[in-house]
Amino acid sequence: MNLLLHPSYFPSISQFVAMAQADKITFEMEDNFQKQTNRNRMYIYSPNGIQLLNIPIKHSRETHQKTKDIRLETAFDWQKQHFKSLEAAYRSSPFFEFFEDAIQPIFEKKHTFLMDLNFQTIEIVAKCLRMELSYQKTEEYFHEAPLFLDHRALINGKKDTTQLTPYTQVFEEKQGFISNLSILDLLFNEGRFALDYLKKQKF
Repeated sequence: MNLLLHPSYFPSISQFVAMAQADKITFEMEDNFQKQTNRNRMYIYSPNGIQLLNIPIKHSRETHQKTKDIRLETAFDWQKQHFKSLEAAYRSSPFFEFFEDAIQPIFEKKHTFLMDLNFQTIEIVAKCLRMELSYQKTEEYFHEAPLFLDHRALINGKKDTTQLTPYTQVFEEKQGFISNLSILDLLFNEGRFALDYLKKQKF
């Protein structure tokens, strides 16, 4: 079945579970941007529990703006802030240093559009996972998509209640296991075993 997903910023583990188990992947390109979704945010496991990392965007006067037209706000250095937060969260994880050089370009390159940034995060993580990644992009918007396995709803991080098999997390002794964070949490903690984990999850 052809999976339909929104491209997001270092996607949730549930999105990568869907991708790892899909026959084909198609990314939604024609939707309108919605605030407070994973289109421009990710959740990580910080020393104090769940931490939201949000990408600032340039706001338009238009009420309905397509996600692919959303531009990044460059007035302050959110990239530096995000990388510092990742370091604080994962520097002591088993695989942070192993993958650090691979993800560094995300926090150095100045993208203009959110969508370009999101695709770069997905492609870099897929390489780190050694996961084959080929995909198509939609050319029109379908409210209903019966020809697809439609998992666009996974973009709504707060509503995505996917329960995953626990794995070891850096701060779990303090806060317990936290399910379905950014794929980076799984990557830094499980490393080369992460792809096997994704393929084994019941979804």
